[in-house]
Amino acid sequence: MASQMATYGSWKSPITADDVFAKSVGLRGIQLDGDRLYWSESRPDGRTVIVCRSSDQQAMDLTPAGYNVRTRVHEYGGGDYLAAGGGIYFSNFADQQMYRQVPGAEPELFTRLPGMRYADAILDEAHGRIIVVREDHTTGASQPVNALVSIRTTGNDEGQLLVSGNDFYATPRLNPEGTRLAWLAWNHPNMPWDGTELWVAEWLADGSLGRRTLVAGGKAESIFQPQWSPDGMLYFISDRTGWWNLYRWQEQNGSVEALCPMEAEFGEPQWKFGMSTFGFASADKLICAYSQKGYYHLASLDTRTLNFQPFDLPCTVISNVRVVPGQVFFIAGSATEPVALVQFDLVTEQIKVVRRVQEITLDPSYCSIAQPLEFPTDEGFTAHGFFYPPKNRDFIGMPEELPPLLVMSHGGPTGVTLPVFRYSIQYWTTRGFAVLDVNYAGSTGYGRAYRERLKGQWGIADVADCVNGARHLVSQGVVDGSRLAITGGSAGGYATLCALTFFKLFRAGASYYGVSDLEALARDTHKFESRYLDGLVGAYPERRDLYLARSPIHHIEQLACPLILIQGLDDPIVPPNQSQMMFDALRTRGLPVAYVTFAGEQHGFVKAENNKRALEAEFYFYSRIFKFELAEEMAPVPIENL
Repeated sequence: MASQMATYGSWKSPITADDVFAKSVGLRGIQLDGDRLYWSESRPDGRTVIVCRSSDQQAMDLTPAGYNVRTRVHEYGGGDYLAAGGGIYFSNFADQQMYRQVPGAEPELFTRLPGMRYADAILDEAHGRIIVVREDHTTGASQPVNALVSIRTTGNDEGQLLVSGNDFYATPRLNPEGTRLAWLAWNHPNMPWDGTELWVAEWLADGSLGRRTLVAGGKAESIFQPQWSPDGMLYFISDRTGWWNLYRWQEQNGSVEALCPMEAEFGEPQWKFGMSTFGFASADKLICAYSQKGYYHLASLDTRTLNFQPFDLPCTVISNVRVVPGQVFFIAGSATEPVALVQFDLVTEQIKVVRRVQEITLDPSYCSIAQPLEFPTDEGFTAHGFFYPPKNRDFIGMPEELPPLLVMSHGGPTGVTLPVFRYSIQYWTTRGFAVLDVNYAGSTGYGRAYRERLKGQWGIADVADCVNGARHLVSQGVVDGSRLAITGGSAGGYATLCALTFFKLFRAGASYYGVSDLEALARDTHKFESRYLDGLVGAYPERRDLYLARSPIHHIEQLACPLILIQGLDDPIVPPNQSQMMFDALRTRGLPVAYVTFAGEQHGFVKAENNKRALEAEFYFYSRIFKFELAEEMAPVPIENL
């Protein structure tokens, strides 16, 4: 059947907003306990539940109605539950208390101290307790107090303080004998990808920690995932060479040994607890994931000979690696398949899908494949991204017409976008949009030097990369320079607002809970990110001039193109008043502007119905601005001044 000729943007797509959100789940938090496999699923209704697959390969939900497994430590969570000893311990979102549950039974309240939050728990079986990161909001101080504490498994325990004094803690890990504890700590103004410290201490008879040893790390060295091998050696990831690589501690002489030095990233930015990129199949066999130039790989490392052997797998994205003898479990996806929880057999080297985020319903003939893109940017640097051309077997563009381009800017800004199949991108490409997903300066996956290009340059280098990526594609003659749009959430929303304010390239944009006032963010945000801007912009209030100069809200007279703002009204990270201020200012200036809000949503929407509405609102907005006909019915969005 011949393809029909139609204007880009007006193509009839086989993908609906329901396909993007309502029919999908989020997967993370893989844990193993005996012959049971656990993971957590975020559901379209906004709840996160724990799922267990037992030895009979049957999966069942463990979390009953009324519970939502999600911690608010650092606000971004992760490490929401522990599966150990045949039971589970989890944080409940509503009250932030921990609950204990045996499969098949109702959860029982485990902690009872109001104002406390918990994350990243492990079981200390020898002492009959769990060890957990605790965030104390009861002290009356301007910021909560973080510490490592132990809580007896019998419950009714206020907890024993183990380690305190640092601003942040993560990843407590016991050695196989249960005699020593390793953990990470760091202080303001560092973020964990700037610099952390790896400590080890032995238990004393009373269950407290004795003499502490600093193994590695510092203000300019980021340590990721300390983990003990089955034979009691401490392994970890450090970026001391400029790349997150694997190391182990030689306790006898206090030295640190590099295991497979290479220009690759074995670590990730620790926005959440419980992240993992390696594990042990045995004392002499380590399985690890790493990324190079935006693509992930899985490999085996012989810990005796240091022979490093990558596996030949179709995956482009790998995360949350958990290893047991003979098997590896991880979250993976490829350019043609969305992410899934998979099981990899180390003997047969075969992959088995355990659970997909959603069923694959798109015929490959509609699928736009990520094309890695390097392009020149300011000051002679090279930036990275992935380009997705429009693709729909049923349609082609009109003669002499080039497609509109949607530039996507990821959040963080210390984050990364990856070349994995996403319905959220195919939604656009099957409708006739080209998409450029940018890994701007500051993104991870390209080494510490690329990450630190954003130091002191937030709102400048990242925005320049988004602008120069669009310019590059226009110069190549593959997109329409008169129909350029930019979209992003959080830090990506800030890039959108900056690009529209300080450059005259884009014709429209969408900001999802984006920062418009850096000064307000520096004053009002939560503890974990309260000093993040010291490195990204400058010390506040000493460099207030920079905060004002880079805040779009203070330069609203320069913004001269249409904008849609999308915001959760319960956002503790980017308060909704920032989006409201931008909306009011643009409306007063007579520019086309729309403002879509969602009650009960925070920083990143969890309910499918709200995500669906936001996506359709953005597409509808562009249809009005770029003046193309919609191929389907869609709820209109009120647009002021249009």
